Amino acid sequence: MWRDPGLPTDSFYEVRAECNDVPKTNFKIKNGKTLSQRRWQAAFSSEGYLDIGPTLARIHRGGVHPSIRGEVWEFLLGCFDPGSTFEERDQIRQRRRVQYARWKEECREMDSHVGSGKIITAPIITDDGQPIQDPLVLLQAVPNQGAQASGSNGNLSSNNSHVDTAPPITDKKIIQWKLTLHQIGLDVLRTDRTLVFYEKQENLSKLWDILAVYAWIDKDVGYCQGMSDICSPMIIILDNEADSFFCFERLMRRLRGNFRCTNQSVGVESQLQSLAEITQVLDPKLHQHLETLGGGDYLFAFRMFMVLFRREFSFGDSLFLWEMMWALEYDPDFFSVYEAQDVGVGNDKKDGSKGKVKSTRQLGKYERENMRSKIDAPLPITVFLVASVLKDKSAKLLQEARGLDDVVKILNDITGNLDAKKACSGALKLHKKYLKKAKKS
Repeated sequence: MWRDPGLPTDSFYEVRAECNDVPKTNFKIKNGKTLSQRRWQAAFSSEGYLDIGPTLARIHRGGVHPSIRGEVWEFLLGCFDPGSTFEERDQIRQRRRVQYARWKEECREMDSHVGSGKIITAPIITDDGQPIQDPLVLLQAVPNQGAQASGSNGNLSSNNSHVDTAPPITDKKIIQWKLTLHQIGLDVLRTDRTLVFYEKQENLSKLWDILAVYAWIDKDVGYCQGMSDICSPMIIILDNEADSFFCFERLMRRLRGNFRCTNQSVGVESQLQSLAEITQVLDPKLHQHLETLGGGDYLFAFRMFMVLFRREFSFGDSLFLWEMMWALEYDPDFFSVYEAQDVGVGNDKKDGSKGKVKSTRQLGKYERENMRSKIDAPLPITVFLVASVLKDKSAKLLQEARGLDDVVKILNDITGNLDAKKACSGALKLHKKYLKKAKKS
């Protein structure tokens, strides 16, 4: 019997011709495993209720077809409740789009570059609120060139209209927001610059606008490096800017703690500590070796947590990994349909309001395991994903790592070569093993 070997997905996320060293995507579309458009549509009732259980299982088995990835992710990230109807979701979507337009207009009134199609790439204000004359603004971006200090390539232009006479700003919140705008611009130019998608100025400016609006709305966190990597896929898989914003915002509800850094600690410190505990229990030899090398704080894994493996996997494989993670962790208790007044930003995952009474059939496989084990504060699956990567490289680390530089080099060598499916399977095995040992102790 003939079997479909599967289709590569790189054609959906086209790489620029001159970028020859970009890792190929391992994820393939497989009939009978990958969630197809036909199966996705069949999962809805005539009113629009989604039977989420079988959908989660199929995503775990074979990911999501790129053509429907955007609408599936809106459910996985909790933008929509599977218990809502088509009509309810249309109303929610329209309400959110109106709200995003208001926020964007609020930002535009504070800085006219928002929504202009331009990207700020140099400071426009001093720390004490004084406007800077002739700030550099990117007009026609070429992602691989980045921001340059001269206008010789036609990409940069000075914009000093209204700057000479603009009064100093005294509102500290506005000053702080405006100070981040050029950093967002510089990061946007570095984000996924190998993709054809970002050769278009409109796509770059859309990413910049979303991050600028989010930085204003979530004042506690604002903008930090790494957020552009988290947001970029949302721009690519969803056509509407407001829809992309709310997908990003929902994901940030889970991750915003990662971006809270002080002089004393980093946002992912608790996850790094959990990783150390897991490794000590499941691979004590490796943990002791890392301790001896001075890596007991596991800071070498910082990047994996911060940008959810965007550097360790190809673009297509990182999306496959994300949707498998979200399907495995899915718990409707953390998601609820936004009411008209409930479209604010800046809530951590624990702040999500309780959804409808659920059965274990509505839970992802990872969450079902946590429920069976009666874990009060389960660890995010990302901790076990990183642990599975370390386990996979355990022998090499034990044999070849003679210092922290060697540890970093060995882990950097996996970039683009990791298998997302294998990593998820390994994470589930380690999770089960860890729960057993934790129960005994």
